[in-house]
Amino acid sequence: MEQARLFIAIGISFTIFLIWATFFEPKMKEKAPEIQKTAQAEKNGQNAPAPYPEEKKAGEYDRPDPVQMNPAQTAPGDPAASPGRRARTIRVETPLYEAEISENGGALKRFALKEYREEAAPDSPYKELIPKDLPTGSPALDFPSPDGAPISGAVFDADIETDSMTVSGAEKAMTLTWRSPDGLAIEKRYVFRPGRYDIGLEIRIVNRTGEVLRKDMALSLLSRAAAKAATYGFEGPSALVDKSLEQIKVKEDEETQRFSGKIDFIAMESRYFMGSVIPQNAPDAEVRAFNRRGDLYCRLVYPGLAIGDGESRSFSFNVYYGPKRLGDLKSVSPELAHVVNFGWFDFIAKPCLWLMNFFYKHIPNYGIAIILLTLLTKLLLWPLGTKSYKSMGQMKKMQPLMAELREKYKHDKKRMNEEVMSLYKTYKVNPLGGCLPMVAQIPVFFALYRMLYQAIELRHAPFLLWINDLSAPDRLFSFPFSIPLMEPPYGVPVLTLIMGGTMFLQQKMSPPMGNDPKQAKMMMTLMPIVFTVIFINFSSGLVLYWLINNVLSIAQQYYVTQKHVA
Repeated sequence: MEQARLFIAIGISFTIFLIWATFFEPKMKEKAPEIQKTAQAEKNGQNAPAPYPEEKKAGEYDRPDPVQMNPAQTAPGDPAASPGRRARTIRVETPLYEAEISENGGALKRFALKEYREEAAPDSPYKELIPKDLPTGSPALDFPSPDGAPISGAVFDADIETDSMTVSGAEKAMTLTWRSPDGLAIEKRYVFRPGRYDIGLEIRIVNRTGEVLRKDMALSLLSRAAAKAATYGFEGPSALVDKSLEQIKVKEDEETQRFSGKIDFIAMESRYFMGSVIPQNAPDAEVRAFNRRGDLYCRLVYPGLAIGDGESRSFSFNVYYGPKRLGDLKSVSPELAHVVNFGWFDFIAKPCLWLMNFFYKHIPNYGIAIILLTLLTKLLLWPLGTKSYKSMGQMKKMQPLMAELREKYKHDKKRMNEEVMSLYKTYKVNPLGGCLPMVAQIPVFFALYRMLYQAIELRHAPFLLWINDLSAPDRLFSFPFSIPLMEPPYGVPVLTLIMGGTMFLQQKMSPPMGNDPKQAKMMMTLMPIVFTVIFINFSSGLVLYWLINNVLSIAQQYYVTQKHVA
């Protein structure tokens, strides 16, 4: 039975990472049935819904793809076609951000957050949320003109004379208008609010073409696909569909993924920031997500809109570009807070995030807040830890007797195991008593792990000395050469090495596992090394939590052993 403890201990370690890979990494959503239905209809020659350009395969475009149009190109009949017409870029500044809206497409071309930097250095540029080289702005409107040409490259006409707008005391609005000679008019009205990251957006479509228009209207969020996929959290397109959060992982040039129903929002997420479109009292719609040539699209589609001649349709949205901070998200929409998702143990992680921010309000240092949070969770789990260390202490006291049994019955494994079981019963020791309480703490570990990894509060948050960013790996000094298994920047991972030392001390204080002393000694050395290598690229905030947890565990184990076991 004692040998089983060895496998249990190893199994727990590997189970932690297996559970993570299985349940916590973002999974690719299965394609909705509509995709298969459309494909089958096309094969049978039946009438299928007219696809958007992105749903076709490369090389099959029968008209210019809006994402491939030259920025200077205009749709037929656009006012820009007249001599002297030039598309302006209008700069908008509020206390929280700097934005730029181009009359070419009438969408946001730049959005920079004043309270966040690209790097931890104080003179680093503002954090940019919209890549500069996107083919269109974001969110981009797609509503084909009567002749079928896209309008995403059309030049709108802004109703302000200057090329800049400052929003400070009260909200301000800007309306951009595009008209075609066929009688179609589209208006975009932006409302900028001081002290808020969200922007009001109203889209009005007026039909004076002399016929009923039946077309799909789409609003797309665009982003550049990450060079490296997120390992521990989700990044990419997402949506809240029928109150269910869909986190969609798409690969380049794969078939469009679709989700239909009541859409509360669509979003394009990164680790700490996001862009989102939140419909206001809009009808049921469809979400389409795809990756086209390295550009990620998350598209909100209202299919088959019917607008009679002389009629108009209006759609209201909130557009949010900003941090994934619960307070900011809830101020825009309670549903938008679903984006901050910590996986299966979200119900544990959210209170931990609140507590960490509570500690920070009183002691404005997130490193100290992490230490206090770790201390509090350790106190709450103290009874489980005490039970575990009592069992481990009793096992350690029995080691001399078990060594005698191993020597006496070394040629008879069956008899040795029987005698060991008898020894357990005599001393009323449960061989699993030291493991089970540890297993019960795994949910708390995962909850804190996910929270500390994703919490934007830790981004560029300094602790002390050389640790100036709790969201980045701990590095002392900077080496001009690479180090195996270490991601850049290269340096001395001081916190991680100290953490490995505390794990080694913990192993030494624990009773050896297994019937082979050499094997037990190897495990005592191997486990701290393995965990040190695993943690070497983790953020310093995570390592700090694990280090403090180890120190507190060592103190508790020493106290329990001296008081209850010695």
